[in-house]
Amino acid sequence: MSVRPYAELQDRARQALDPAVFDFFAGGSGDESTLAANTAAWRHVALRPHVLRDVSSVDTRVRVLGDELPAPVCVAPMGYQVLAHPGGEVAVARGARRAGALLTVSSRSSRRIEEVAAEAGPWWFQAYVLRDRGLTRELVRRAAAAGASALALTGDTPYLGRRRRDRDPALVPDEIFGVNFGAGFDRALAEQAADVTYDDIAWLAEISGLPVVVKGVLRGDDARDCAAAGAAGVWVSNHGGRQLDGAVATAAALPEVADAVGDDVEVYADGGIRTGTDVLRALALGARAVFVGRPVLWCLATGGEDAVADHLASLSDDLAHTMGLAGVPTTAAIDRSLCTSPTEGT
Repeated sequence: MSVRPYAELQDRARQALDPAVFDFFAGGSGDESTLAANTAAWRHVALRPHVLRDVSSVDTRVRVLGDELPAPVCVAPMGYQVLAHPGGEVAVARGARRAGALLTVSSRSSRRIEEVAAEAGPWWFQAYVLRDRGLTRELVRRAAAAGASALALTGDTPYLGRRRRDRDPALVPDEIFGVNFGAGFDRALAEQAADVTYDDIAWLAEISGLPVVVKGVLRGDDARDCAAAGAAGVWVSNHGGRQLDGAVATAAALPEVADAVGDDVEVYADGGIRTGTDVLRALALGARAVFVGRPVLWCLATGGEDAVADHLASLSDDLAHTMGLAGVPTTAAIDRSLCTSPTEGT
């Protein structure tokens, strides 16, 4: 099953969406140099395939925080999905469940947490620490009660990056922004806090009873500090190029992070992953699993649940095909020897 080219997915979504909505989802911060680098950096990772290996059967299964997934292809958190499709996060949850993909539900979900959870397979909750920590406490406890198996603390967003393509300040009205906050919330207090520290890893674990993964890690020393503070995993991400423009591409950051934590905690990655070959590259550089964002959103915008399920299944199928060509019959057989490392800053 071939993966539909990303440019085609994006062009179809551009035609389907209001221009302001498309730019809101497609855009990055600043000059969008990190946004472009994310995709390009994977192309700088050359594969070194094995030969004469029995790949008559290829097994893409992987364990993520103890749960077995049919493939290491997961869905990244994305907010306000009803702007792209009336089904929003519920439609994505259904598509991910059909494909067997782990879903991450955003703190900025535009459908209620419980609605999304009811349609999801395995899922995590992406948590911001908000200025009103009582709101954070309520959200993560609701997520835990609804069946989330982990929290993903986003650590790279003390405040939003400046995104030139965000032209309409009224694009996300209170009824979408605050769907999980209830009546009478203070929007200013529901924004991200700028005083989040490593101590909040233990706080979130305590109030939720769930393992905490830290998302937004691009440095080895930060990864070690997260692990020392109790994180169960670190997620290599630059927020899809939407925060610090000029930040290192995730493919370039991944080897350092993976080497820094070794087997102490699990490592994941996102950012510019478009094909099964990119997934294989990420696993070879040290990721346990990858998370896909914009391609899923473009599928949601143009084909709803069915398109999301088909795209995730095609990515997993493409990974299996690529693994066979690379001479690795299982995900456990993938290691650093299978690839070259990208150049820092590409």
